[in-house]
Amino acid sequence: MRRPLAAIFGFISITSAFAVTPVDTSNQLIISVPDQKLMLVQNGGKVATYPVSTSMFGLGDAWGRMTTPLGYLAVEKKIGDNAPTGAVFHNRRLTGEVLQPNAPGRDPITTRIIWLRGLEAQNAHAFQRCIYIHGTPEEKNIGRPASYGCIRMKSSDVAELYNRVPLGALVQITPEHLPKVGKAPRSQPATTTAITAPLVPASAKPPSQEQTGASGDTLSVDQMRMGGALAAQRQKSKVALNKRL
Repeated sequence: MRRPLAAIFGFISITSAFAVTPVDTSNQLIISVPDQKLMLVQNGGKVATYPVSTSMFGLGDAWGRMTTPLGYLAVEKKIGDNAPTGAVFHNRRLTGEVLQPNAPGRDPITTRIIWLRGLEAQNAHAFQRCIYIHGTPEEKNIGRPASYGCIRMKSSDVAELYNRVPLGALVQITPEHLPKVGKAPRSQPATTTAITAPLVPASAKPPSQEQTGASGDTLSVDQMRMGGALAAQRQKSKVALNKRL
């Protein structure tokens, strides 16, 4: 019999060298590389969608490549509480400088840092590679790949997201388009302790009742990893095809 999803994620959090925060699947961030958008989903309902920028160097998790990793990750640390919009960070510390959007000749990390850790082999280096969701003064480039591996956002957007997303929130970076998700009910609290099944790419085959051992609405970690691996393989095939053409 499979362990409950919450127990599995709790085990991953405890045993990982850098993991101290349990994974919270009731809060999810879905980042679509082709759409260059980030969707915040809470308790199964869409709360907000923001434009982003992933890496200009492509996808992957290799050291020194400055690529954006795919698959399932989690919010491990949040840095920048109450910092002013446009505040500049160096080595995750505030410098005291504040930049306006599209300040000429400058491209530092600004406003907020949401530090991610990987949950899969394909993104296992994400934390050590300092893969963040963060603000940037280069807002004119948001909406197309322009980063050095991180997920960039407009300063006002990342400040809003920072206040909405808790530590442990599940993050999925996918080479597919954002899924269709209904809006969260207005009367529903923004954060609860309930654990829900994470969303997976539309092309990933959902588990049967026999696989889940229950009603079929709870995904195992193996099934989540399989979905991420399939998505990564499709991306590699597309890249190989483009090179041949």
